[in-house]
Parts: sequence; structure tokens; C-alpha cells
Amino acid sequence: MSNYRRLYLKGSTVFLTIVTYQRIPLFKDPDYVAKLRLAVSQVKKEKPFDIIGAVILPNHLHFIWSLPKHDSNYSQRISRMKVLLTRSIGRQLRSVNNISESRRKHRESNVWQRRFWEHTIRNEKDLKTHLDYIHYNPVKHGLVSCPHHWEYSSFHQWLKRGFYSLEWGCCCHGKSTKTPDFSNIINQVGE
Repeated sequence: MSNYRRLYLKGSTVFLTIVTYQRIPLFKDPDYVAKLRLAVSQVKKEKPFDIIGAVILPNHLHFIWSLPKHDSNYSQRISRMKVLLTRSIGRQLRSVNNISESRRKHRESNVWQRRFWEHTIRNEKDLKTHLDYIHYNPVKHGLVSCPHHWEYSSFHQWLKRGFYSLEWGCCCHGKSTKTPDFSNIINQVGE
């Protein structure tokens, strides 16, 4: 069995990718998106953190989370989010017949992929790269033609804050050469 090692740094900012089981397009349904948002909100109440960036795609999620200065445990938060969403779905997707023996043994459902991918953000350039990746991801997957067309994205908040222009990554307004300025964003989080 593989020995996965994760980097846990107190107060870190991490990029996360979380995938549904067998890439089922669970989040095509707005009700499941609403349930996910409630689950994330509950986790934030229990173990605070800031969401710097996010996108919810039909079969996976990308987040950038900033943890409190005294805390490094993003895994616990992801686990809790998965449990809360899975419970809120009820038995709609969690048919015992669809769950492998291995998943039953580990008390896993058929809602989430077993693991997740993480990357610790190193600096301002790394943050910008990952925010751009998150915000362009719906276009990359052919779900929309422009980032501003995707409803389930933090792009809209960053647009309101003036870090992106409406033309960024857009084909309906023409491509913009303006790149967002993320100076001191990492330092501003949590203040």
C-alpha cells in the first residue's frame, strides 16, 4: 500500500482537489451544491478557516483554504465536510449494492473518492497561479465559454474586489491581457 505523506504547516494556505466517487456528476444537481455549501459552512463553524478560492464542478471541487495561525489540519476539515454532505444526501446515492467490499470495510460510501489532492501555496505567484487555475477550470472542462458564466465559482467575488476584469479568460468580450494583482493577499487573509 502506498505511504502518502502530506505537508501540514500551521497557518498555511492550501490548494485542494476533491473528487466524487467514480467521477459521478453529483454537483450537476443544484440541491447537492446547496447541501455542499451547508456542509462547508458547518465545518467552518466547527473548525474555522478562510476560503480564498473555490469552484464546484459536476464531479470535483477545487478549494484554496487558509488555515488559522495555530492550526494545520485541513485533512480533518475535508473529512468532516465529506461526512456531512454524505449524511445530508441520505440513502439517495448510498445504496449498499453499489459499494465495494473494500469501501464497506473502510466504512466509505459511494459519494466521494477515497483520497484528495493537496498543494501548499508557497508565495504570491503560486497563489495567483492556483486562483487562475480554479477560475478557468469550468472553461477548461468545456462547461462554459467564459469564467464569468460559471455560477459556482469564487471568480465573481474576485471580480467584485477588482482583482479580475470581466474580460479575463473570456471569449465573448475578447481576451484581456490584464493579469490580476494578488499582492499581499496571503498576508491579508485572516486579518
